[in-house]
Amino acid sequence: MAGPRSEAPLIDSAAPLIDAEEDLVAAPPVAAARKQLRAHPALIMAGIVLAALNMRTALAGVSPLLSEIGRHFRLTATASSLVTTIPLIFMGLGSILAPKLARRWGTEAALCAALVALCGGIVLRIAPPVVALFAGCAVVGTSIALLNVLMPGLIKRDFPERAAGMTALYSTAMILGATVSAASAVPLESALGSWQGALVSWALLAAAAAVVWIPQTLMARRGTRHGAAAATPLHSTEDGPKLSRSPLAWQVTVFMGSQSLVAYVTIAWMPTIFTDHGMGKGEAGLVFAFSTLVQMVGSFIVPMLAGRMRRQRLLAVAVSTLMACGVVGLLVAPVAGAWLWATLLGVGQGGALGLALTMMVLRSGDAHTAARLSGMAQTGGYLLAAAGPLVLGAVHQATHGWTVPLALLIAVCAGLALVGMGAGRDQRIGAPAAE
Repeated sequence: MAGPRSEAPLIDSAAPLIDAEEDLVAAPPVAAARKQLRAHPALIMAGIVLAALNMRTALAGVSPLLSEIGRHFRLTATASSLVTTIPLIFMGLGSILAPKLARRWGTEAALCAALVALCGGIVLRIAPPVVALFAGCAVVGTSIALLNVLMPGLIKRDFPERAAGMTALYSTAMILGATVSAASAVPLESALGSWQGALVSWALLAAAAAVVWIPQTLMARRGTRHGAAAATPLHSTEDGPKLSRSPLAWQVTVFMGSQSLVAYVTIAWMPTIFTDHGMGKGEAGLVFAFSTLVQMVGSFIVPMLAGRMRRQRLLAVAVSTLMACGVVGLLVAPVAGAWLWATLLGVGQGGALGLALTMMVLRSGDAHTAARLSGMAQTGGYLLAAAGPLVLGAVHQATHGWTVPLALLIAVCAGLALVGMGAGRDQRIGAPAAE
């Protein structure tokens, strides 16, 4: 009978899915350079924290300003949702590139390049033509995908004895960045005189992070022959069970995608739902920021419980129910109970994502399979989630209200609970079900 592995790491909800370092062996000059780099842990730690602060700010800061962006470009609700949808698509597609870039140029160089690209994408979003807005969204999504994939392996590699503490620091910094970005979007718009100023201000944070990573990039490549790869693969991509033929792998992927769909619909439309029902724009931004902040509660508690249980079915139903209750609240009393609905959604979303990531480990028989399953779930999950803001924006535009879109979101929560019953089974991919 297969129970949970006692040594399986507990994963925070903010932790990314693919570990780009999992199946790579560094070239000797790169390994020697990284050994020297570890003699400067403060520099590495500063780079990790600054990179983490940037991983959600460019997305969270858009939501409270989405109405202004739509009015400026004369966009319909459906077209406005592309500001959230396009980054999600490229977060899924861009995750495929990260291991290849890490193998060719090294994790440090890829991270630095991602931060430079993020800075450029943020600036591009405020350029006059509307096509620049959407192109900038694509660059932002791709950059975040690279950061998502590259960070966990670097933390495990450079802080092997303090990986849990560093992951907690990194996760907290990520959520803090998103919270501050959402809460300050409207005040920055007022202070700087435009939504463009509020959005582009976060390019300064990305630029600062890139500057910190420049010396690490140069040091890590020191001594490497020109044109030589930074690492070689440890496993073939075909090693292990066929994930595309595993119902359990697909259940985990759909669970990941469905909870991400609910989360990114919330990111895209929660402040707009509040303002459409009479709430002030500034308060709507604060409620949304609070919902982001309390995700830490679910992300801390749920993975700890999941790692100590043979089956996670009840947890899947519990987090789905929390989110469903929050959406029902938005439907029946959006302004009167706004802070309560934000709490339920935030805790549920943090717990759902934490559970999805923990399942990556618990449903896999080894680290290589877990990395491959994470890649499948991240790519497929983000592509599935990308449909959420777009479809609900179109339904909102067609029905001239939020009743039908929110009812559809409740149905997604119900589906999430059902697929979680399958993904939460006491079973490993490639192994028979436990009795």
